[in-house]
Amino acid sequence: MNVLAVLVGFVLALAVAIMAWRAAALSRGGAAAAVVAGTVAVAAGWGWAALLVAFFVSSTLIGRVRTRQREARIAGRIAKGGRRDAIQVLANGGVFLAATTLWLVHPHPLWQLLGAGGLAAAAADTWATEVGTLARTPPRSILTWKAVDVGTSGGVTLAGTAAGVAGAAFIGSIAALVGWPREAALAALAGGVIGCFVDSLLGALLQARRWCATCRMATEMVVHRCGTQTAIVGGLRWLDNDGVNALSSLAGAMAGAGVVLLG
Repeated sequence: MNVLAVLVGFVLALAVAIMAWRAAALSRGGAAAAVVAGTVAVAAGWGWAALLVAFFVSSTLIGRVRTRQREARIAGRIAKGGRRDAIQVLANGGVFLAATTLWLVHPHPLWQLLGAGGLAAAAADTWATEVGTLARTPPRSILTWKAVDVGTSGGVTLAGTAAGVAGAAFIGSIAALVGWPREAALAALAGGVIGCFVDSLLGALLQARRWCATCRMATEMVVHRCGTQTAIVGGLRWLDNDGVNALSSLAGAMAGAGVVLLG
């Protein structure tokens, strides 16, 4: 491992994390996790770093569009918002970080396929969520196709789906631009689309669903904004949105690599 590359990566990642924290994009814990991921990415090579920066910047910018309107629509339903904490950073970027680390230990094209697919899945889900919550038409359950409230896990919209595909294609394009094999770009596109679908499916089937008896509202929050302890009404108690994001990113990584290797 190149010690100089690690030091350069740490300095650059620290600078970006501090700016993101000051811009209210990351919490202190989220910034610390971003420093670790950024340091490893730069040490692995500028291509890895460029992909990570592209994901973070694009996700942050798209989340800043009509923020107040989005927050008003999902108020009381989403457990987390605003600054991304360490768990959110690792849930979205953990698979990419693992692939980057493996590349440092023993460079192999497989790690690029897995990294691109995993990061594209995270990007696709983020873009789909941010755009979907602003869609004019109400979301529909991916299982029953019945209309559901904005912010409901497993709810999909045409606009959100299109944004998810665009997010996957964006990561694939960046992979191609930084000189990665075209197979990595394909893995990003396939992994991103499949991972985004898996995210919606897991959200509808397995993610913990809670109910606030005081506000009579479905929510992800353990303690609702009114102060009421919410009750589990479906799904797995231990599987929250961060867990779903981590699993869908892993699914995207595996699916992307599988499409390339088995295609």
